[in-house]
Amino acid sequence: MPSNGIHQVLKIQFGLLNSESRYLTAEAFGFKVYASAPSLKRKQIWSLEQDEVDNAIVYLKSHLGRYLTADKDGRVSCEAEKPEADCRFTITAQSDGRWALQSEPHKRFFGGSQDKLSCFAQTITESELWAVHLAIHPQANLLSVSRRRYAHLSAQEDEISTDSNIPWGVDSLITLIFLDKRYCLKTCDNRYLRNDGRLVQEPDEATRYTLEFKTGKLAFKDCVGKYLTPMGPTGTLRSGRSSKPGKDELFDLEESHPQVVFVASNGRFVSIRQGINVSANQDEETDLETFQMQVEKESRKCMFYTSAGNYWCLVTHGGIQSTATEIAANTMFDIEWRGRKVALKASNGKYVCTKKNGQLAAVSEAVGEDEEFIMKLINRPILVLRGDLGFVCYHKSSSTLDANRSTYDVFQIVFHDGAYQIKGLDGKFWYIAGNGTIFCDGDMSEDFFFEFREHGRIAIKGKNGKYLRGDQAGTLKADADLVEFATLWEY
Repeated sequence: MPSNGIHQVLKIQFGLLNSESRYLTAEAFGFKVYASAPSLKRKQIWSLEQDEVDNAIVYLKSHLGRYLTADKDGRVSCEAEKPEADCRFTITAQSDGRWALQSEPHKRFFGGSQDKLSCFAQTITESELWAVHLAIHPQANLLSVSRRRYAHLSAQEDEISTDSNIPWGVDSLITLIFLDKRYCLKTCDNRYLRNDGRLVQEPDEATRYTLEFKTGKLAFKDCVGKYLTPMGPTGTLRSGRSSKPGKDELFDLEESHPQVVFVASNGRFVSIRQGINVSANQDEETDLETFQMQVEKESRKCMFYTSAGNYWCLVTHGGIQSTATEIAANTMFDIEWRGRKVALKASNGKYVCTKKNGQLAAVSEAVGEDEEFIMKLINRPILVLRGDLGFVCYHKSSSTLDANRSTYDVFQIVFHDGAYQIKGLDGKFWYIAGNGTIFCDGDMSEDFFFEFREHGRIAIKGKNGKYLRGDQAGTLKADADLVEFATLWEY
């Protein structure tokens, strides 16, 4: 796989929920651990490291970079700066998806509640069981480790196939749904994967999987103890016969970059169909009109990657071609957000315009009609938003939305003339009230504007010209004037 930033394996981070639905928390003061937090924030995030010699041995690392330890008397802390003997644990996954954590040197189990945590239980009870809640954004691309191919929805076969060389288009988006302390795999058309390979509209016991970690990879164990694996010539994703995860049952989760299409001032789609020149001369959306947008982390400039494996680049005399194989200054563009449209500025300081023959060229000093494009996001038909306070979720007792939850709800988006309408339960729409509060029970649609401002994050502007953020009470509002940390959302 290319190592140019296109294929980035997500670092698996998670929270651990005890039997009272409280998260294991690592405090900086005294390096103590508690299980009292009701939601998953930074202090509740853990990562797993496996022993290089014995893969059955794991180390739990906190957000402070310290390791969980349990001594012979069952006392636990999280102070060790490097893995020591007392940091060694084994995981026993239960049939309901929860983990039992056993101290490897002392053979005792870790559990408890509030500030009364210990690793001294000789047997597993409810108090020693922990549910695993992923702390990564749940929308990703799924790569089979053995086949080196990506999973995608195959409409012809009505299955998830694992035979794609690159994760291209909306079909490659997989959403992990946290349900009853296990995970479901949801396709872009809102169906759930059963262990027999079928796709169904509603989740049931056969769509729920326990996550297992092995050498930094993921395995999905079904309700009867078998594992998802690609099978047959198209790599149909279904449970196999194995009761132990081998290479065939392992997957990587990779970051899903936004993929977009552009409509130019001539009403036609920007394409690479005609060869190396990037031109607006097509009337349909295919892979050749779809471009993967990468936002460079430091400069926040954008690169556009094609399905042929090349980048847009600025060439002599201002032309835009899809010939670059590596990221360089001439592959980077600034995006100006202009309501329903965008303008692109190339590395020569000139704006990209659409010439009479449809070819794109960075030759303009200012933005007019020919320098504007409608940009449409095509690989997020369903939306999960996470901000600085947490995920966006329905409020339990009103039609407002919370922006500070550790669980997430899934929303649908509908593209409309350079903007997006957001739908929730029963097909009801998001809308902005007079005080900026977002409600989700609208009968009429309302436009929101997505601005891809940072790597992996968007700002969302309402029709009132304000950006969405979570307020101090955690309510989602459109009341911010500037793009800042609080108004940026993982999507």
